[in-house]
Amino acid sequence: MTKSVALSEALFERAVKRIPGGVNSPVRAYGAIGESPRFIDRADGCYIYDVDGNRYIDYIDSWGPMILGHNFPAIRESVVKACEKGLSFGCATEIEVEMAEFICVHIPHIEMIRMVNSGTEAVMSAVRAARGYTGRNKIIKFAGCYHGHSDAMLVSAGSGVMTSGVPDSAGVPAGCTQDTMTAVYNDLDSVRLLMEQAKGEVAAVIVEPVGANMGVVPPAKGFLEGLRGLCDKEQAVLIFDEVITGFRLAFGGAAEYFDVKPDLVTYGKIIGAGMPVGAYGGRREIMEMVSPVGKVYQAGTLSGNPIAMAAGLTQLKYLHSHQEIYKDLAEKGQKLYGSMERMLRERGFGYQVNHISSLGCVFFTDTAVTDYQSAKTSDTAAFAEYFKAMLGMGIHLAPSQFEAMFLSAAHTDEVISETLEAAGKCLDA
Repeated sequence: MTKSVALSEALFERAVKRIPGGVNSPVRAYGAIGESPRFIDRADGCYIYDVDGNRYIDYIDSWGPMILGHNFPAIRESVVKACEKGLSFGCATEIEVEMAEFICVHIPHIEMIRMVNSGTEAVMSAVRAARGYTGRNKIIKFAGCYHGHSDAMLVSAGSGVMTSGVPDSAGVPAGCTQDTMTAVYNDLDSVRLLMEQAKGEVAAVIVEPVGANMGVVPPAKGFLEGLRGLCDKEQAVLIFDEVITGFRLAFGGAAEYFDVKPDLVTYGKIIGAGMPVGAYGGRREIMEMVSPVGKVYQAGTLSGNPIAMAAGLTQLKYLHSHQEIYKDLAEKGQKLYGSMERMLRERGFGYQVNHISSLGCVFFTDTAVTDYQSAKTSDTAAFAEYFKAMLGMGIHLAPSQFEAMFLSAAHTDEVISETLEAAGKCLDA
C-alpha cells in the first residue's frame, strides 16, 4: 500500500513553475486522473520506487523498452564500461556498425538501417525517405495511431494527445498536414477509398501494426495483409511503426509475428534498452535515397551515440539468444489479461480487455474496441477511479485510459497474482 507522497507532491509544485504542466512529456501527467505524478528515484526488476520510498509493481516499463526488467545487470555493466571511454564523440564508432550489422543480419526485411535519437525522428525520416523514393507527397495514417510529434503526423493522433482531449495540435500550420490523409484502423475500405481519391499520389501508408496509442487494438484478421496488397497495387511504401511492437511481440517484431513484410520499419527506445534512441530501416533501394548517398537529407549529430548503442546491442543480443522469453511473455500476458477478463465477467462488468502477448489494456466501455472511435467510448472517469485505487495498492499503470500495459521478463507469476488480487479489490470497491 502506498504511504506518504509528500516529496512527490512538493517536487511537482516546484516543477509546474519551470516546466510546462510540470512534466517533460504529456504522458507523464496525472491531471486526467486528478493527482500529482509520482517522482521516481530508482527501479529494479519489475519494481519502481518513488522519492517517498513507496514501491510499485511497474506496468509501464519506461513505455515498453524494459522488456528484460529495470536495471538489467548485463545492460548496466555494458553502459558503465562504455562510459569509461567517453560519453559522446560526434564521430563514427565501431559499435554503431555492430548494431547495424546485427539488426540487418537478424531481421530479414531490413537491408539497411540508419540510427536516430527518437521514435519521432525515425518516423519523420522514414516518411521523408518514402516520399523521396516514390516522388509522391501524400501519406495515409490511421486515426488513433501515434507516430511522434512531427508536424505531418499530428493528425488524429492517440496516446497523450487523446488524453488531453486535443486530437490535433496548435502550432501546426495547415500546410504541414494537407498531404496527410487519415483512414480508419482495421478498415481496409477506408484505405482503398483514400487511394482512389489520391490516385498515383500516395507515397506511403504508415501504421502501428498493433494500435498501442489508443489503448491496445490488435489488427483484424487480414488487415495488415490487405495493407501490403494495397501498397503493392498502388506502388506505395508500407511503413510499420514498430516503436512499441519492435523486438517485443517477437524478435522480428510485429512483422515476424504477423508474417507481413513492410518496406520500411521504425524503432524507438527498445533498441537502446530504454536510452533515447531510434532507427529506421528497410529495403536497400529506399534507404540508399538517404544522404550522403542519396538526395533525401536527414542528419543527427548524436545519432548512434556509443552509450545508447552499448545498452541496446547488449539487450538485442540477449533477446536473440533467449527467444524463449517471447513464449514466456505471451503466457504471462494470458495469465494477467485473461484473468482480468474473467474477473470482469464474474462481477458483471461489460468492460473490454484487449491484449496481445505482453501488451494489454482494460477499456472501461461495453463496446468492442477495434479502432479510434470505439476506444473513445471509454468511461475515462471510471478509469481514473480504477487507476487511483490501483496506485494506492502499489500497482503502477499508465495515467491514461489510452495507453498500454507492458509486461517484462521480470514480472513473476507471484507478482501477477498480486496484481490480480489488487485489481479484484479495486473492482469490488
